[in-house]
Amino acid sequence: MSENKPSSPVVRDARRIVVKVGSSLVTNEGRGLDEHAIGEWSRQLAALAREGREVIMVSSGAIAEGMKRLGWTTRPHEVNELQAAAAVGQMGLAQMYETKLREHGMHSAQVLLTHADLADRERYLNARSTLLTLLRLKVIPVINENDTVVNDEIKFGDNDTLGALVANLVEADALVILTDQKGLYSADPRKDPAATFVHEAKAGDAALEAMAGGAGSTLGKGGMITKILAAKRAAGSGASTVIAWGREKDCLVRLARGEAIGTLLVAPTQKNQARKRWMADHLQLRGSVTVDEGAVAKVRAEGKSLLPIGMTAVDGEFSRGDVIAVRDPQGNEIARGLANYASAEARLLCRKPSTEIEKLLGYVAEPEMIHRTNLVVTR
Repeated sequence: MSENKPSSPVVRDARRIVVKVGSSLVTNEGRGLDEHAIGEWSRQLAALAREGREVIMVSSGAIAEGMKRLGWTTRPHEVNELQAAAAVGQMGLAQMYETKLREHGMHSAQVLLTHADLADRERYLNARSTLLTLLRLKVIPVINENDTVVNDEIKFGDNDTLGALVANLVEADALVILTDQKGLYSADPRKDPAATFVHEAKAGDAALEAMAGGAGSTLGKGGMITKILAAKRAAGSGASTVIAWGREKDCLVRLARGEAIGTLLVAPTQKNQARKRWMADHLQLRGSVTVDEGAVAKVRAEGKSLLPIGMTAVDGEFSRGDVIAVRDPQGNEIARGLANYASAEARLLCRKPSTEIEKLLGYVAEPEMIHRTNLVVTR
C-alpha cells in the first residue's frame, strides 16, 4: 500500500463507469432527497456521457425518502413497512434523477434489481442485455435494489455490493463509490491521531479489511468494510475502484481527467484478462458446437464472433449464457465462450444466416451464437 498519490490513469481511461452513491449523501443524512447534490452528480454524469463514456448510477435513498414523505421520524423494523417506504420513496428518487439528468439533455431509466435477478443465469443475461442496450441508446440507468419485494434471503445487503455486482454485470472499467468519507485511512482518524490516508492499494489486499475492522466490523451496513469488499468483488472482473467524498467539487469530472481523489483500489488484472481467464479456467462446459473450417479461421485467426452459419453440429444440453466449447471439424476444442442461444435453438440455427434467426425462433437475442467479447481462443 502506498501513501503517495496514484499515477494510474484508471478512471481517466475508463470508457464504462459505474458510480455508486450512498443514502446519507442522497438524502442529506436522512432529511429527504438532496436536490442540489443529485443535481451536481447528474451534471457530472451528463458531462462524462457527452465525452463518449458510458455511465451508470447506483443510488440508495428510497427508504429514507419514503419515510420523509410518509412523515415517519423513526425507521420501522417491520419488513412490510420498510417495503412500503421504499415503494413511496422510489417515486421521488426516480423523479429527481430524471428531472436533473433531463436538465442536462440526458435520458434516464430506472432499473430495480434483486439478488435473484443476478443469481439466475437467464435473468442475469436479460438484465445485462437491458443495461447494455440503454447505454448504447445514450441513456443513463439509475439502479437501486428493489426494496419493495426483497427479503433477507435475496437482499444484496448494501448498495456497495450492488454497485460491484453491476460493475461485473456490464464489465465496467471502473467503479466509483461516493461516500461521506474522504477515502480509506489506516485506522479510524477520529480515534487514532497517527492514522494515515491510503491513496492507493491493491483491491483484495487482506490488510485493507483489517484496517476497516474486518468482515465482522461494528461499522455495520454501508461502512468502509463493505466498500473494501465491494472493490474486491469488482476486481474479479477487472474493474478498479475509487472511494471518494461525494461532496468533493466536480469529483467525477476530475477523476475522469486523471486527478487523484480519494482512495484508488487497483484491480490486479486488466478487464479482458480477468474475463478471458474466467471463461478459460473456471467454468464447466455444458456442451459444444462444431464449426466448419471457415468459422475456425474467423474465430482463431481473425478474432471474429461465431455466427450460426458456421456451425455444423451441436452437442450436449445447455442454456443461454452457459459456457460451451467451439470445436473444429476434427473435434478439437479451439475456443470457448458464452452461448447466446440454448442448445435446442442452436440446433435449429446450424448453417443458417443471422437474418433468419427471427423466422426460425420467433425472436432475436443476438445475431451471433457467441460474440467475440465473450469468446476466448484456447488452441
